[in-house]
Amino acid sequence: MLRENQAMQNLPPYLFARIEQKIAEAKEKGVDIINLGIGDPDLPTPKYIIDKMAEAIYDSANHQYPSSVGLLEYRKAVAEWYKKRHGVDLDPKTEIVSLIGSKEGIAHISFAYLDKDDINLVPDPGYPVYNIGTILAGGKSYFMPLKEENGFLPVLEDIPSDIARKAKLMFINYPNNPTGAVASLDFFEKVVEFAKSFDILVCHDAAYSEIAFDGIKPPSFLEAKGAKDVGIEFNSLSKPFNMTGWRIGWAAGNREAIEVLGRFKSNIDSGVFQAVQYAAVEALKEPEDHLNQLRKVYQERRDAVLEGLNKIGLKANPPKGSFYFWVPVPDGFTSASFAEMILEKAGVIVTPGNGYGEYGEGYFRIALTVSKERICEAFERIEKAVGKVEF
Repeated sequence: MLRENQAMQNLPPYLFARIEQKIAEAKEKGVDIINLGIGDPDLPTPKYIIDKMAEAIYDSANHQYPSSVGLLEYRKAVAEWYKKRHGVDLDPKTEIVSLIGSKEGIAHISFAYLDKDDINLVPDPGYPVYNIGTILAGGKSYFMPLKEENGFLPVLEDIPSDIARKAKLMFINYPNNPTGAVASLDFFEKVVEFAKSFDILVCHDAAYSEIAFDGIKPPSFLEAKGAKDVGIEFNSLSKPFNMTGWRIGWAAGNREAIEVLGRFKSNIDSGVFQAVQYAAVEALKEPEDHLNQLRKVYQERRDAVLEGLNKIGLKANPPKGSFYFWVPVPDGFTSASFAEMILEKAGVIVTPGNGYGEYGEGYFRIALTVSKERICEAFERIEKAVGKVEF
């Protein structure tokens, strides 16, 4: 009998793989599913990016192995974007590495830094890959609770000193998945001081940096004074440019950590297809017209969800950033039982909050990645199936 290693035995099924299975089962029964669960943009990649890709794939120079750390032209485009968007100076040769989507880098950074039983500080609720990468690398997660009363920010003072001294990495993520919270520069500066005190590498997941509402412009962690001394930031073209399937992102910041991650990657993958990198360069040149329109679409969808929740008797604070609503479940339900009830009675998928950790119990997540019309239809179905929720 084939035997997987201990890390794989400890690994739970990936949250969204389970959701995809439920969708497939429902579709087999002929149910028209409205999927408010997975955060995969439904809008197309902008035409100007596709046109650049179409041009680049005919260049035979792009058909060979790419550089594992990324085309210098791509890394320069990332550096120029940081300077324009955040006022942050980065050396494209030493402080930026390309990624096959930010998920890949987030998972692999633990392999590059953890020895057996080393500790990572991981937000709870949080993107499952922070903990998954830790488990697979043989480490242990110390979970930092993100509570509504604290603005869904970790309380650094609550982390025991003995844990902090043993920690190698700290993961943070703003705008936040799943809560929709946005962090201030003041918070990031507190994180820098904490990391310096305990010699911790901060790993900031900024995948939703360009999706925010009501005029908010989320800061980069790298804007904080001293951030490059202690941290790196992951970002991706997936969410702001509707490029989830293209698989391209980056890590930027502390040059030692960037070198280590690049060295790790050079031994296990062969980089991002160069034609995709050239398309990404085009995307980053003048993104504001596209991004302003994208934010407008998500704002309309956010408002439709808020109206729908109010209509069925549920209350939730609208997100400040990302394209997620984080909604308390009604009394008498768990996260899972509420999600199952909505699926069975209304054919609507929402993500149970406990899939994001212990402190996600009692919530469910709605993704704004279907049309406004389908969002309205989803809430009409829920109201018809269960009535106004007297929860």
